[in-house]
Amino acid sequence: MFDACRIILSQGYKIIVITNQSGIARGYHTLNQFTELNAWMLKEFQKEDVEVTDVYFCPHHPNIGLTAYMQDCECRKPKPGMILRAKNEHNLDLAQSVLVGDRTSDIEAGSNADIGSLFLVDVASKENTIASPCHNLLDAVKHHFKILT
Repeated sequence: MFDACRIILSQGYKIIVITNQSGIARGYHTLNQFTELNAWMLKEFQKEDVEVTDVYFCPHHPNIGLTAYMQDCECRKPKPGMILRAKNEHNLDLAQSVLVGDRTSDIEAGSNADIGSLFLVDVASKENTIASPCHNLLDAVKHHFKILT
């Protein structure tokens, strides 16, 4: 994974994590626990000389969970809210951006935000036709940047 991230950075791209975290709404873990895990993750990336520009997360669920987080928001994928926020905050050209996801809701969010390249990591269902299939992040990166192995 870190090799793929280094390739992404070497091509002038930013790495931005966009993640649904309905476990917060469902009470599986707290916002503080997620924040601590996220801080640990970012330190691990730093140890590998990989800069993560930002992390966006949605703690909501439309109909399950704790009252404070139970809402039909614009940030929960497949809605493009987090992507559009990242676009505005980091001056991203979404038509030139790449999204790699492991759920169809990731791909739908990318499509809803008009992201130029979409990759779906191997999942049981191959029904998605708007994304290129890939085995993992490195496979998607090599395909997108046309890197031969």
